[in-house]
Amino acid sequence: MELLKSSRQVRVDLPKEFLSSRFSMKDTREANVILVSTPMDTSEKLLPNNGQAVSQLEYSRVIACLMYAMTCTRPDIAFDVGKLSKYTSNPGTQHWQAIQRVLKYLKKIMDYRLTYTGYPSVLEGYTDASWISNAEDNSSTSGWFVALVAAGKEAEWLKNLLFEIPLWVKPIAPISICCDSVATLAKAYSQVYNRKSRHLGVRHSMIHELITNGVVSMEFVRSQQNLADHLTKGLARDLVIKSAKEMGLKSKQVTEC
Repeated sequence: MELLKSSRQVRVDLPKEFLSSRFSMKDTREANVILVSTPMDTSEKLLPNNGQAVSQLEYSRVIACLMYAMTCTRPDIAFDVGKLSKYTSNPGTQHWQAIQRVLKYLKKIMDYRLTYTGYPSVLEGYTDASWISNAEDNSSTSGWFVALVAAGKEAEWLKNLLFEIPLWVKPIAPISICCDSVATLAKAYSQVYNRKSRHLGVRHSMIHELITNGVVSMEFVRSQQNLADHLTKGLARDLVIKSAKEMGLKSKQVTEC
């Protein structure tokens, strides 16, 4: 028992010595008080339309189920789930009512699923932004540009993966990334970045390098045809269903016919 305790102490002391040699830190020794997590207070209840009380825990469980569906096969509810998940610690009646609307929507088209067919000659990606808030660079394209660079890095990872798949035709054409901001595309193709914001300057270098190396190409698409539009803002149900179908969400009955 003493040997086990000595071995554990060595494993603790070595990291402390290493960190102390590089950082200014203070060893407060063993803790006198152990902090424990307190159980969630479920005394406050929500009252949905049916009049039954719903706790915060139950709200969180429904959100978790929706997040699972969103991640696996239902990207069409991503925006709604993202919004509702912000209120898991303090939900109100209006949030539970919104969850019920999402559940009704899923029930109406519960047989829809993501489908993948064939090997397209050119892969397409879509990027969009909902709003801009940047203190360093008050450019109207800042939000779109950040989203565009993030999509570009995802495309780079995907293209590297495709190189490892023998069945995929080589050479691989640049992945087409569609954006509904002309100004953002112009900035991406510009060789010189003349803004003051440093973090956007780094992103400009990254996306310009991806374009130059043939990893991606940038294309303009109208907002009505932007498949990422419903992921960044609330849209009418018919527009959400239309975008979801175009990105591969189809009815099980249709795919089996």
